Order: sequence, then C-alpha cells, then structure tokens
Amino acid sequence: MTDRLTDIKQAANLLKTKEVIAFPTETVYGLGADATSDEAVGKIFSAKGRPSDNPLIVHIGKIEQLEQVVSQVSEVAKVLIAEFWPGPLTLILPKKEGLSKLVTAGLETVGVRMPNHLVALNLLREVQLPIAAPSANASGRPSPTTAKHVLDDLDGKIAGIIDGGATGVGVESTVLDCTTDIPIILRPGGVTKEQLESVIGLVHMDASLENTKLAPKSPGMKYTHYAPDAPLTIIKGSQVFIQKMVNEARNSGKKVGILTTEESKSLYEADVVLACGNKTQLSSVAQNLYEVLRGFNDYNLDLIYSEYFADSGLGEAIMNRLVKASGHRLIEEK
Repeated sequence: MTDRLTDIKQAANLLKTKEVIAFPTETVYGLGADATSDEAVGKIFSAKGRPSDNPLIVHIGKIEQLEQVVSQVSEVAKVLIAEFWPGPLTLILPKKEGLSKLVTAGLETVGVRMPNHLVALNLLREVQLPIAAPSANASGRPSPTTAKHVLDDLDGKIAGIIDGGATGVGVESTVLDCTTDIPIILRPGGVTKEQLESVIGLVHMDASLENTKLAPKSPGMKYTHYAPDAPLTIIKGSQVFIQKMVNEARNSGKKVGILTTEESKSLYEADVVLACGNKTQLSSVAQNLYEVLRGFNDYNLDLIYSEYFADSGLGEAIMNRLVKASGHRLIEEK
C-alpha cells in the first residue's frame, strides 16, 4: 500500500533515501526520484513499466538549482526562463555531468523545468536535489491529474504520494529544444507556440511530430501514450458523419463511446458519450482530457470515437495527446 504523505519534510527525506514518490504539479502528477542516482531513477522505470530509452524531465525549485543540471544556458533560454518559469515549459539544454544516464537516455542534453505548483516547489526546495519526474502513471496509460489516478496505476509500487487535489493545466509541459539556432518544439503543451514566438520570435515544430518514422528527441514522443483500454479513433468530420460511423459499429455488435464537448454531447447517440470541456474554451478540454480518457474504462467498450479539435494554440497539445492515444488512427470525412 502506497503511503499518503502530508509532510513535505517526510516526502523530501524519502527522495533523499533513493525512494520514489508522486507529487502534484500544475500540469499532471509527477513520479519523482533523485536525478543523480541510477538506483533511484531505476525505480521510476520499474514502477511505470517505462522503456529505458525514453528520457526524463528534471524538475528544480529554484533558478540557482539549474547549475546542478545543465552546463550552459543560452541567452534565448534565459529570456524564456524569465518569462515562463515557474510554469509548464521544459527547456532542452546541454547536460551537466553528475546526472544519472537513465535520465538522459544517453543524450548529451537534458530537459529541465520549474513547476508552477506550491506543493511541488516546496518539495523541490526542501529536498535541494534535481528531481527526475515523468508523469505518475503506468506507461501508456492516460496521465494522472488526481491522486486517485496515480493510485489506480501505481499503488504498492511507489513509496508515497502527496495528494494536492486536481491539477490545473491538465496536459504536460511544452518541451522546447534550445540547443538549435531556432528553438524547436519537441512536444506541444501548456505554453503554446504563439506564446513562445511572442517572446523570442520564430519557433519551429519538430518534424517527427508529423513524421512518425523519424527518431524522437523528447519524452513522450516515441511510444503510444495516454490510451484508454478500448481502441480510440479520431474522426475529422461533421457530427452527422461521426454518428454514421457510430451507427455502423453498433449495428455490427460493437459497444461504442464518443469523446466530445459539452456543446455537442446531446447531439450524439452511442453507448457512452463523455464531454471533455467546452469547444470554445480549449483550456477546459486540456484540463479534463485525461480524466475523460480514463473514464471510458468504466464501460467495457469495444471502441471509442473522438471528435477532432482545433489544432492551433492549446489545441495543438490536445491533438498531440489524442493522436498518441489513438496510435495515429484518424478517419477523415471525404
């Protein structure tokens, strides 16, 4: 049974003794371990069932801790840190010696961020160690936005969890490679491309976000993630077309779910229709996405159809997660 932790010092002591604990951030719950210890980081991979060639993001609680993690901070990175930290932005920078090789998966760079969550910041400042912390879920499952999600996946596999209630942003941080002349988004997330470009100018999107055959350079890019139990397919088309697809599947004996928004929920007929926020407020969709994907697991479905969301701004992160959850299954109305 995983202990519920209420004392920051107790949680920090567990991290100092190479244990793994879950804690809330503003994006999702993280599964933290001492980023300088192979033993501690190895426990993350063991608990999650995560492939060891998938790098981890390192979390810090103060700007001064950055020098424990990276060997160089570019001028562009300094501008971004001043503008977006603490917050849902991970920067890829040249690594410093001393980190566990399991954190960087053999790369010469490391992803680092400062979360904008009081519990996370207090913990990181108390432990005074760089903490590797991927999402606190079993590998491939939807990321956890509540303590219950963590316990559903990892109870008995980790030393403890700090319950900080539901997270805010709901999707993981944006990952930005700052080692190139023009910074490259490796994973869209809580800070949008438009927000980044308003501060530093031109930003590129990584080609592997579109071309799945290219080698990924960031956590969350290589493997199927966020998936509910039933196969998920995204449909880019009208509500009439989506309902037609649902009817065909149900007529063949399939039990079907639909992922939609509050505005459209009443327009569909299926075995289960779950709303994921409001289409006009993509922040609400992002906040509820993983909760809804997990919610489908309660209905023993054969398949799930999801509406297609606007793929600009925060919608870019939402669609990135849905595409990963679907294993790139997408049907487009002709």
